[in-house]
Amino acid sequence: MKYFDHISTPLGEMLLIEENNAITHLSLPAKESLPEDFLKTSAIEQCTPVILSAKAQLTEYFQGNRREFDLPLNPSGTPFQKKVWKALCTIPYGETRSYKDIAVQIENPKGCRAVGMANNKNTIMIIIPCHRVIGSNGSLVGYGGGLHIKEWLLAHERKYSL
Repeated sequence: MKYFDHISTPLGEMLLIEENNAITHLSLPAKESLPEDFLKTSAIEQCTPVILSAKAQLTEYFQGNRREFDLPLNPSGTPFQKKVWKALCTIPYGETRSYKDIAVQIENPKGCRAVGMANNKNTIMIIIPCHRVIGSNGSLVGYGGGLHIKEWLLAHERKYSL
């Protein structure tokens, strides 16, 4: 069964989706429509224990009191994408890595562009911290929620990592 609920954040209202007791999506609805397959299901709007925990942890994150998330996650993706997303979760709060750094970490040093594509397909923003990945020259490049959101998230983390 699929469940969904919304959370109000400094970035705007965000959509949380849970399936089989794991978070599968966290997004800004204004920036990302519901997944196609989601619209074909009988999803229920309900604040389940998993969604309630996600809301609490996200609230703590936005208050500057949480640096790591402890939630069951089940993003849908290819084995390569999942490998990239797992690597993203190792980037410490308040720090950044380049696409090349991630490619090297997953033992695919020439896979910078593929890492970027996997980042773009991340359906669980913030919790799987794709916002912490930047260009090799330090520039903010590519973010599905918009570069202004990426910039805000990085500034937020810098503020609370001091």
